[in-house]
Amino acid sequence: MLSVDVVVIGAGAAGLMCAASAGYRGRNVLVIDHANKPGKKILMSGGGRCNFTNLNSTPANFLSENPSFCISALKRYTPHHFLELAERHGVEWCEKAAGQLFCVDSSKEIVRVLLTEAEWAGVDIKLNTSVESVAKSDARFLLNTSLGKVSCESLVIASGGLSIPTMGASPFGYRIAEQFGLPVLPTRAGLVPFTLQPHDKQFLEPLSGVAIDVDVSLKHRHYREPMLITHRGISGPSILQISSFWQPGETLSINMLPQEADLIGTLISLRKSKPASVLAQFLSAHWPRRFADAICNWQKWEQPLQHYSNEQLEQIAAKLMSWPIKPSGTEGYRTAEVTLGGVDTVSLSSKTMRANDVDGLYFIGEVVDVTGELGGHNFQWAWASGWCAGQFV
Repeated sequence: MLSVDVVVIGAGAAGLMCAASAGYRGRNVLVIDHANKPGKKILMSGGGRCNFTNLNSTPANFLSENPSFCISALKRYTPHHFLELAERHGVEWCEKAAGQLFCVDSSKEIVRVLLTEAEWAGVDIKLNTSVESVAKSDARFLLNTSLGKVSCESLVIASGGLSIPTMGASPFGYRIAEQFGLPVLPTRAGLVPFTLQPHDKQFLEPLSGVAIDVDVSLKHRHYREPMLITHRGISGPSILQISSFWQPGETLSINMLPQEADLIGTLISLRKSKPASVLAQFLSAHWPRRFADAICNWQKWEQPLQHYSNEQLEQIAAKLMSWPIKPSGTEGYRTAEVTLGGVDTVSLSSKTMRANDVDGLYFIGEVVDVTGELGGHNFQWAWASGWCAGQFV
């Protein structure tokens, strides 16, 4: 039987960060993952360039049944800590949207940083290795793996959530939590595209590939970012963001022209200055022309502006500023970037990530009920929760 101080299950962002942090403390660390390569989700993130953190990340950017749980870890390991680490390893980065940091070259650079750190810290990584069972005997955990039996003092679950099953996602971490009596909150897909009701899909599907700037709102939350029309429904940053707050049956309100502060005033002025113009001409200044034409055809807004009364223009403006879309659902875990819910934080220490009632058992990263908004926040939670656990395992 192989005996080590710490076993980390999961060779992703949180797992590798935790392993290196513990290794530098002199702990003998073994990382186990069933995948054939480490950091698979890192490699595909950000279009292959990895939005590895957000300089503006705060607890307000995270969803959890216990919103205060993430505060301690995020304060102790900040975006600037990880940026310093990346720069020490020569990672070239760029800032896209405010605070969102991406690799200039490739997300492979972030995996290289983590693997180098793990190597320097003396961490042993075993891939293509499954864990068949976990038990606890006295002060140690006993694991049956495809490589044989392993014994450890501290066991860290960094196995992620259910999003993107083709990358190997599984409910393993939730099963371990339940085995040891920790509550697991219901899970659902987050940061995920919407599918549409048949009448909306029939109209929008031919416009697949069109992207426009919108402000989408739901339950006092709103995001002003691009929306993308897809073959299956709607996506893009604004839609992914709001999806984490949506529940089946709810209707989104989409301001299709957020750049127009006084849309009704603009339309009335345009009718006065260019009475023979049509609405599609105005809309095509903000949208691709085929989208403007299609919307006006769909809504029968095709007459010259001089034929519309003030009341009719107000109705048009109201529709454009609050376009209702009631999704039929989401694309689910297949394309979701994250998993909402998971191991209930009431059973964990916010300082150490250790299970309150199971000495030596830790949960970090996506498997925990802490989910960030789009824009590098979920990686920051992985770095912070992994580093914090690494100080105590």
